[in-house]
Amino acid sequence: MTFTALEDGVSVVRVAPDADDAAWRRVAQELSGSCLAHAPEWARVIRQAYGHDPLYLAGQDEAGRLGLLPAVVVRRPFFGTVVASMPFLDGGGPCSSSPALAKALVETLIGAARRVGADRVEFRCAQRLEIAAQPVEHKVNLVLPLPAEAGHLWQRLDRSVRNQIRKAERSGLSTESGGTEKLDEFYAIYATRMRDLGSPAHDRAFFRETVDGFGRQARVVLVRKGATAVGGLVALAFKDTLVVSWASCLKEYFTLCPNMLLYWETIRTGCLEGFRQFDFGRSTCGSGTYRFKRQWGAVESPLFWYTIPMGPRQIPARSSDGRAAACLVTLWQHLPLTVTRRVGPHVRKYLIQ
Repeated sequence: MTFTALEDGVSVVRVAPDADDAAWRRVAQELSGSCLAHAPEWARVIRQAYGHDPLYLAGQDEAGRLGLLPAVVVRRPFFGTVVASMPFLDGGGPCSSSPALAKALVETLIGAARRVGADRVEFRCAQRLEIAAQPVEHKVNLVLPLPAEAGHLWQRLDRSVRNQIRKAERSGLSTESGGTEKLDEFYAIYATRMRDLGSPAHDRAFFRETVDGFGRQARVVLVRKGATAVGGLVALAFKDTLVVSWASCLKEYFTLCPNMLLYWETIRTGCLEGFRQFDFGRSTCGSGTYRFKRQWGAVESPLFWYTIPMGPRQIPARSSDGRAAACLVTLWQHLPLTVTRRVGPHVRKYLIQ
């Protein structure tokens, strides 16, 4: 990445993530505020899986401090174009130790979004932005600090959590970890569970590109009852954190607590491998997934999601769409699994949440 000083000593350039992969990765690793969404692999993953174009910005201020802002242009039929940082992930937004540079990155992205004809820009940030728009704050991220010894964490767990893990073990459940060779079994579980929840599933290609793209930093963990896979998750490593953004278990096995063993073995392995944090991902405050993550001792931190219209038309409040959304969820739950597996990925590629 080559910078040329501009006004006020701040410069921002658009970069090609593939060409500047090593430089972007080095900066992302060095910046203290970076998260998994700032990893350069996502540009290729999302482009290869869904055809969306990356719009990645890098900047430098007069003191030599660096900043990054990854984003993706999502062109949606009938619903307009969105520039999002980052779609399909829990985080994004500008990352820099220089407030002036972070502001310049945001302003540059908004200008670029106008030039590509976007209807709006969305940011998912772990901190507030210095912009006029007000963020939505109903979601939080939940992260569990990991001790050096898994046994210390086991002792800190609530008794009910330990009992559920033991119940899974007594029920004959076991776990195993691997890479792309485990994806077919994971995806069958994930797609089934997404249909049950009334939500379109990601394309299998999205997970394949993710696991392939992150290589040794990715793992697929399965929980089995005998030879049958009944649950699974995809975990990605970034800096000192092991992140789980996708996890599912078949509901007919819920009484055996497969999700408890699945998460415990992933967390335990993370401790053994020297990770300092286990990131459960985002949840809506007070929801079932929020309570599940909190029971492990995860600490919540706020998320600030911004929507910035590019024109005078205002984005309607999400609550106004609640009834229609509920009807769509119910409809999706009653469709045959073969239909949702075929149609779902074509819908999901445009749902940036």
